[in-house]
Amino acid sequence: MIFKNLFLLLFLIQTTQLFAKYTNCTFQNENYSDICQKVVKNGVSIEYANRFLLSFRTKLTDKVSWKYLQPNKIKQHRLNEKRANISLAKRYLPMMLKNLKKYKKVYDYVEKKYGVNREVIAAILLKETKFGTIKLRHDAFIVFNTMVLKSPAQTSREKWLLRMGKENIAELIKYCYKGNIKPNQCQLGSSYAGAVGIAQFMPTSFTYAKSYKNKTPKLWKMEDAIVSVASYLHQKANWNKLLDWSKVPNMLDIEKAWYDFELMNDNASFVYAKSKRTGKKFACYGCRFKKLAYIKEYAKKVMKYNNSSNYAIGVLSLAYNAHKHLRR
Repeated sequence: MIFKNLFLLLFLIQTTQLFAKYTNCTFQNENYSDICQKVVKNGVSIEYANRFLLSFRTKLTDKVSWKYLQPNKIKQHRLNEKRANISLAKRYLPMMLKNLKKYKKVYDYVEKKYGVNREVIAAILLKETKFGTIKLRHDAFIVFNTMVLKSPAQTSREKWLLRMGKENIAELIKYCYKGNIKPNQCQLGSSYAGAVGIAQFMPTSFTYAKSYKNKTPKLWKMEDAIVSVASYLHQKANWNKLLDWSKVPNMLDIEKAWYDFELMNDNASFVYAKSKRTGKKFACYGCRFKKLAYIKEYAKKVMKYNNSSNYAIGVLSLAYNAHKHLRR
């Protein structure tokens, strides 16, 4: 009798959930209420938003992701970026050239449509995930859900993490809703920071993603990753004219000189002398030489993708090297 009553209770609970009607965005966690209201205003059905934010996955957190998002780990990541650039140049140039040849039609298409150099796009895809060969071991939603649940929002950094978590969860909900993906199946592989796909787009950047042939961009497909990087740089960085490599000094020499300069200056930047946002002053390497004026402007564009001088120099050096080999 006890088992019979228990079965009946479970049946009633499931039936109630199945036919529940959601009419508002009220949650115990006010952050979820904010997310729900935002996505509903952007066209997501209130039922979908509620089912998404009431799913068991909102209880999940990513301890590894949270650990690597702490300031000391981020500092270490920046220190390792220089080493990674050198490793990529030595070991993975053949992979880059192979990709450029295999997807030549797609690269032809984006150069004509967006005016972004194929070598730069390929260099970015190599640096981000080695053309998709790096396995993405995290779930984007859980990464951002961790920020929402673990950020007490007391310091400016904690407030920033909370805001980033909420904004990206909202974009994930919108993406999965438009793609007719059920809430419990909205599982997008990501980095520890929540970046998705071969091109490592944050959900808040999905608006820049474009597809080669399909209506909905699939960032885990190489063709769409190529087009999405070109679209992002075209729209976000105003990159609409191919970089003229004949105007660029030897990037390998520039890269080495930049690393030496950065080692001697704590606040070094390749392109900026002063932060527009905070007013902080930098030791600007690219500002010192007129011959670097042209490449400095393109380094700024790459930094719209990743705001790091080492990242930009690494990308441009890889692209320069690939360009030389393609001309042979």
